[in-house]
Amino acid sequence: MNNALDQVAADDFNRARMQEIIARILSLMKPSNQELLSLNEVKEVLKPKSETYRGLQTVSIGKIVGSEGRYQDFNRGFLPKREHLRGRWTNVDKAYIKDIILPPIRLYEIGGVYFVRDGNHRVSVAKAQGVYAIDAEVTSLTSEVQLPTTMTRENLRRAVIEYERKRFLEETRFDQLIPEESLLFTEPGRYDEVTQHIHGHKYFINQDKTEEIAWERAVRSWYENVYRPIVQVLQRERLLSRFPGRTHSDLYIWIVKHWHFLKAGCNPEYGVEQAAVDYSKRFGRPGLWQRVAGSIRATLGRFTAEPRGKD
Repeated sequence: MNNALDQVAADDFNRARMQEIIARILSLMKPSNQELLSLNEVKEVLKPKSETYRGLQTVSIGKIVGSEGRYQDFNRGFLPKREHLRGRWTNVDKAYIKDIILPPIRLYEIGGVYFVRDGNHRVSVAKAQGVYAIDAEVTSLTSEVQLPTTMTRENLRRAVIEYERKRFLEETRFDQLIPEESLLFTEPGRYDEVTQHIHGHKYFINQDKTEEIAWERAVRSWYENVYRPIVQVLQRERLLSRFPGRTHSDLYIWIVKHWHFLKAGCNPEYGVEQAAVDYSKRFGRPGLWQRVAGSIRATLGRFTAEPRGKD
């Protein structure tokens, strides 16, 4: 009996491994679609402020999209990716086959989806056995962003950016006050930084006023005297071409930080245009002609370095 059971469990694991290999091949053009989400990466993006223990629940396995610590061992469908998982996996599988009741797994819930704290192998085996739901102790993390079960790392980043943009527009009315400008970012957290910049600018221009200026005037002043001049430098120097996939708004944030860094360490009178050019030279991708010249120099270097044979 044990030999037969061992063989069934081994066959189940082999079948799961083959399904994972096929899924990996089919997703070669976009491997991120098969990646199990990392809870820590999601927490870094969503930044939950608190957690609440929800107790024992029955959770749909289809809503389990990631793991706290074993996200590299299983794919998005919780199929095993590593041969070293065989021993633990087959032991759990044998327990399922023999109808042995296993302890509940432990899950984190955030944004409507779940991440495994403990019980990754049990989730994997349950999916392989066609189980639709599993008992779990659930702890919820706060999130204002709802996550679909099809969420990938890239989709998560975009969803958070869009949420932050909507919140920014509601709080600042920027789209109404500056309808000619769209602030677009490719990383989360930037809209909060812009809000801080506007508040800082408002405080600065209020210093020589007897009455506090209106928020609308502060937003317009920040745009005309801080943001737009920096973007004009970027456009004039064509610096955006050295940062593929980024926006003028992205570069504005980075250059302001770089500008403050240079003023603190080099010269208090350091100009923002100098900071923009310096940032581009340090961190930007070389321009077309620089890349061509570099390639030519490398080729010539290899040619001149080759030893010459005797005549």
